[in-house]
Amino acid sequence: MLDELSSIQSDALAAIESIDSESSLEEFRIHYLGKKGRLTATAAGMRDVAKEDKREIGQKLNEVRTTITGLIDTRTAQLDAQKDAKAVAGIDPTLPARSLPQGAGHPLSQMLNRAVDTLHQLGFAIAEGPEIEDEWHCFDALNTPEDHPARNEKDTFYFDSGKLLRTHTSTVQVRTMEGAKTLPVRIIAPGSAFRRDEIDATHSISFTQLEGLYVAEEVSLADLKGTLEYFFHSIFGKDTELRFRPHFFPFTEPSFEIDIKLHTAGKSARWIEIAGCGMVDPAVFEAIHSQRKDDLFSPDQVSGFAFGLGIDRLAMIQHGIPDLRLFSENDLRFLNQFA
Repeated sequence: MLDELSSIQSDALAAIESIDSESSLEEFRIHYLGKKGRLTATAAGMRDVAKEDKREIGQKLNEVRTTITGLIDTRTAQLDAQKDAKAVAGIDPTLPARSLPQGAGHPLSQMLNRAVDTLHQLGFAIAEGPEIEDEWHCFDALNTPEDHPARNEKDTFYFDSGKLLRTHTSTVQVRTMEGAKTLPVRIIAPGSAFRRDEIDATHSISFTQLEGLYVAEEVSLADLKGTLEYFFHSIFGKDTELRFRPHFFPFTEPSFEIDIKLHTAGKSARWIEIAGCGMVDPAVFEAIHSQRKDDLFSPDQVSGFAFGLGIDRLAMIQHGIPDLRLFSENDLRFLNQFA
C-alpha cells in the first residue's frame, strides 16, 4: 500500500504540470480526490491493513492527500493570476483615469435638507410618525369636523380596516404632544403625505410636506411671524417679499396663508401661495388634554403655533420648475441639472 501511495503522489506531481484550465484542474481533483478517485479508493483499503502498519500507512496517506490538495491550491492561484493578467493586457496604467459622472441629491432632498437645517438653527427638532394613520390622529384631534371634505373618500385614501394614508404630517404633531414629557415642544415633521388629487403640473397623489409646531407658555403671533419670515428669507433671500393673508384651518385660530411675490423673467411679478400657518386652536389642546388626562397641554395654560408647507412647491419656486411631475419621472436630463 505504501508503494501505491508513492505512485499516486508521483503521478499527481507529474500530471499537475500539464493542467492549463479550470476544467482540467477540476478533472484532476476528481481523479485523485473524488468519491471514486485513486486516493479515495486506496484510503478505503485502510480497514484491511495490519494494526502494526496502520500508523505508518496513515501518515503516508495524509502526506499524499496534503500534497495533492496543495498542488490544486497552487495551480488555482496560478490560473487566477493568468486570468487577471490577460484581463489587463494592453492597458496602459500610466493613462489618466476616466472621469466618472458626479452624483447629487434629488432636488427635493436638497430643498428638504436646506429647510430642515434652517429650522434647526431656530431650535426645532425632527419628529417622525407613521404614514398609515387613524382618523383620530389625522382629523378628530385636529378639530376637523366629520363633514369636512378632507374626510371624504374622494379626497383621502382609506383602507378597509378604517385606517388611512395621512393627508398631512400634522399627525406627527398630535403624536408628539401625546408623548411629550415637558414643555416647550418645538418640532418639525418632514415626510410624505397622500391625497386623492388629479395628477397634473401642480398636483400629485403624493407630496413631501414639512410641518412645524411650537408649544409653550405665552407663545404669540409675533413668534410665528418672526419664525416664518426668518425661514423664508433664509431660503429665498432677505429681499423676498412675503404677506400673511387671513384664512381658515380647523386646527388653528387665527389662521393665515403665506404668499411670496414671484418674479419671473419676461412676466409681471405675481403673488403665489406658499404655506399655511396659525395659532394652535384651543380645541386641539383640549383634545390632547382629554387624551393625556393631565394638565401639560391644558388650553388654559399653554399656547402655540403651527405651520405647514410643501417642499415640492418650494423647490419649484426656487428653481423655476413648471411641472411637478418632473420630480418623479427620473429623467436624468432633468436631474443632472442639480448635480
